[in-house]
Amino acid sequence: MFLHLLWSIPLWFLYRWVKETRRVSNKEHRYVFITGCDSGFGHLLAKHLDQRGFHVIAGCYTENGEVELKKISSERLSTVHVDVSDSQSVSKAAATINTLVGQKGLWGLVNNAGISVPTAPCDWLTVDDYKQMLSINLFGVIDVTLSLLPLIKKAKGRVVNVSSVFGRISAFGGPYCVSKFGVEAFTDSLRLDMVPFGVKVLCIEPGFFKTNVSNQTIVGNCLKKQYDKLPQDVKDDYGSIFLETMVEEMNFRFKLLTDPDLMKVVGCMEHAIAAVHPRTRYSPGWDAKLFWLPLSYMPSCIVDYLLLINYPKLKISEK
Repeated sequence: MFLHLLWSIPLWFLYRWVKETRRVSNKEHRYVFITGCDSGFGHLLAKHLDQRGFHVIAGCYTENGEVELKKISSERLSTVHVDVSDSQSVSKAAATINTLVGQKGLWGLVNNAGISVPTAPCDWLTVDDYKQMLSINLFGVIDVTLSLLPLIKKAKGRVVNVSSVFGRISAFGGPYCVSKFGVEAFTDSLRLDMVPFGVKVLCIEPGFFKTNVSNQTIVGNCLKKQYDKLPQDVKDDYGSIFLETMVEEMNFRFKLLTDPDLMKVVGCMEHAIAAVHPRTRYSPGWDAKLFWLPLSYMPSCIVDYLLLINYPKLKISEK
């Protein structure tokens, strides 16, 4: 019995691999809209899908992002300005996309736009800091999706939401993990709702990759800015060396875990859009697969212990 079970595991993986190699046909008639194409994953994905023959509509926040992307793309690719935190901008972009796709509908939507700052311990922040990030990372995803859902239903297409492994485990304070947990919940509920319409809703959960989201300088400067704004009594609780130690620890972890190969994530995005049988969830990155996801299934007492091992000591804890 045990040997039969062992044999079934490689056979199942072989079956899944064969099944997942099939790609959709008529790519030249399929439109894909991607947010956050100024840089990082979105920029690479727009270029990658354009090379694969899809009609890419790249959502950019800056004019320079649009110009640079057009320089390296075919005439099939279109750009549209969109600020996902502004409902009027989203509505305007949705109207433009409706004109571009016509009766074909929208085959794919990739909600990729996102930010990682402000990030800091929870009591360093205000509710406005949370609102700022949630407006992009969560409400922007919801707003763009709901605005384009009629077009996606028409094509029986896909919604691909870029979350994070930190949508499965909260490893640090601030609104980033909150926003990504929200993306996970929205993805799960939307996936169930869209089953009768033939629409697939998929989630990408990357680990640490070398993008602006994990830029050490940006995150470090944010921590220092938030610390400088703190009331003196809060600074006294944390102590003068806490910030320096925290930045050093963050830099060490980023250097250890950050993967420069962004195509690992882009490949998962492309599979979610182009595969006949895409996966419900993708977890690109060795740290996501081998550390963060297994950790997320452990009891909270073990998770807390492992995450706090190298956490800087607070002055107040010495009293």
